[in-house]
Amino acid sequence: MAERLVIDPITRIEGHLRVEVEINEGKVTEAYSAGTMVRLLEEILKGRDPRDAWAFVGRVCGVCTTVHSLASVRAVEDALDITIPPNAELVRNLMFCTQYMHDHVVHFYHLHAMDWVDVVAALKADPKATSEIAQSISNWPKSSPGYFSDLQKRIKKFVESGQLGIFANGYWGHPAYKLPPEINLIGLAHYLEALEWQKEIVKVHTIFGGKNPHPNYLVGGMACAIGLDEASAINAERLAYVGQLLQDAKEFINQVYIPDLLAVAPYYLDWGAIGGGLGNFLVYGDMSANGYRDTAGYKFPSGAILNKDLSQVYEVDLREDAQVQEFISNSWYSYSDGNEVGKHPWQGETTLKYTGPKPPYEHLDVDQKYSYLKTPRWKGNAMEVGPLARVLVGYARGREDYKEVVDSTLSKLGVPATALFSTLGRTAARGLESILVADWAQEFYDQLIGNIRNGDTRMANTEMFDPKHWPDRAMGVGHTEAPRGALGHWVVIEDQKIANYQLVVPTTWNGSPRDHNGQRSAYEAALLDTPVADPAQPVEILRTIHSFDPCMACAVHLYDEEGKHLSRVSVVGE
Repeated sequence: MAERLVIDPITRIEGHLRVEVEINEGKVTEAYSAGTMVRLLEEILKGRDPRDAWAFVGRVCGVCTTVHSLASVRAVEDALDITIPPNAELVRNLMFCTQYMHDHVVHFYHLHAMDWVDVVAALKADPKATSEIAQSISNWPKSSPGYFSDLQKRIKKFVESGQLGIFANGYWGHPAYKLPPEINLIGLAHYLEALEWQKEIVKVHTIFGGKNPHPNYLVGGMACAIGLDEASAINAERLAYVGQLLQDAKEFINQVYIPDLLAVAPYYLDWGAIGGGLGNFLVYGDMSANGYRDTAGYKFPSGAILNKDLSQVYEVDLREDAQVQEFISNSWYSYSDGNEVGKHPWQGETTLKYTGPKPPYEHLDVDQKYSYLKTPRWKGNAMEVGPLARVLVGYARGREDYKEVVDSTLSKLGVPATALFSTLGRTAARGLESILVADWAQEFYDQLIGNIRNGDTRMANTEMFDPKHWPDRAMGVGHTEAPRGALGHWVVIEDQKIANYQLVVPTTWNGSPRDHNGQRSAYEAALLDTPVADPAQPVEILRTIHSFDPCMACAVHLYDEEGKHLSRVSVVGE
């Protein structure tokens, strides 16, 4: 008899994701994914100046900070036919690469590593043996026996106190953990080091965008000025600092992140056959040194793959009505012309129609609407987006840089290419594209420095910034490849104001409920056949869901349907 298991919330950050699974004879036989907070940011934007949209959508989330603002300014620039200067494009690319390196490292160590690394088991490690392993896989300087011994003593105090702090509530000692104590200790050490490192790399955003999270953007370019000898501008000293931060990030990725990934993976090669899911992959594409509109030069090439067939990559057109549509047959929304139709985002609607149970409730009524996420489809197909999709499309396109990192990694692990279609493959893909992004960041940085040396310091094109130059009606789409996957913003501008604005975000693609044809989305499909040793400690389910790096803030936002304040925080002296 099937057992119904509820995990709510399942994310380690930006929660609001509920997963319910049915377990039969130790395996998941059915799965349901539900976003449990409502998204109405699109309603907030209606009637506003489109030049301000980036500031609102940038606050969707503090984890994927920058990508929504980037997609937003691109959508408005597309609608108004604005071309930005080369330096602005390069600075945007550098901020984008910075976000990627930061996000992927944080995901691996702080959101996903503890699904594989047993913190408490690290207490059994031999510091000398740990040091020997660490030095055999990397030249990273923090690898002495004394370093690991001191760390082990710190963790022992946590454990003996009964208060594990940031490592509390783990399933430590679970039989699904397979690493030797020494590799557990290495992973734990680098978890703590990554906390310190991530504070440094985000300084690139503060230099070019003024702050992090939520750096500043500008329709028409970037809101920063280059002046090599000016104290208040992007001067020579700050540019040199950016170069050093990028180099430090590349070193951390190549000497810490990747060696750890390759050290952990051999103990979990069975996960190369678990969590594959849909087999359909979608990439919008992004990052060209020659401008956002130079799709042929994208570092992340666009394309779609169906049924794991790497011999065929389909073209993607986000303007075509039949390519991207959102359905709501199992979502707590309603469309004016019926709940079975799909709508392209330019015609999208975001109207609530909640008919479900009031929390807390025991189980979702999955025969009815059961999520606040809409259900996007590409040409009617459920698709997976994210690092695995990007690596597979790049590989299938025959790109040499992708083939080099993929083939090299498969060779080191001794696994076939089919192992990529899995939870392990999804986790590895983040590391592989981190290697690529670190190299691309250096390319963009060198190009920026070259332009400045040649006398080009332009950062903005304000020719179309004045609304008197705008058409009465304009439509635009801005897309990017957020760390978690394909991200698109669609805007309709009428009489100089936003008439419609729709976001279709990565976690909506991956975590949405079934569509009107009963097709599962990526989370639900990937969980099928996942082994679960102990339903009371479902670490195996966490592994597969966390491999997608769900971030629900992008997909759902809290708002009272009656327009009432849910809470109010007052500043002292207000």
